[in-house]
Amino acid sequence: MAPSPPPASSQAALCVLTKRADFLRAARARRQSAPAFLLQARRRAPDEPATGIRVGFTCSKKVGNAVARNRAKRRLREIARLELPTNGRDGWDYVLIGRKAATAERDFTLLRADLAAALARIHGKGRPS
Repeated sequence: MAPSPPPASSQAALCVLTKRADFLRAARARRQSAPAFLLQARRRAPDEPATGIRVGFTCSKKVGNAVARNRAKRRLREIARLELPTNGRDGWDYVLIGRKAATAERDFTLLRADLAAALARIHGKGRPS
């Protein structure tokens, strides 16, 4: 018996940022600090061809050696996968920047709650969307 296809989702698909120019544009946009990471977010210009939610991840050498940086990025990728489709906005770019020790060591449920709270503050009331 063949496995059934995954259920159709009404959630926006995530696309990963790969170009340096996209990261630089996000760096000039809104920022929201969280205990274990920094969130940068920007609304894309109407003339940009990309659609959906785009997300990028970065961890500098300050985070630690390659093992520590990769662990931090894995955790950031997972919270983005879980939170951005429901709390992110279509047409926005998000960059998650890992912090030394905190990103890799913070409890996962708290890390996920931090991203949800940071997104709520970025898209909070009184701010243009």
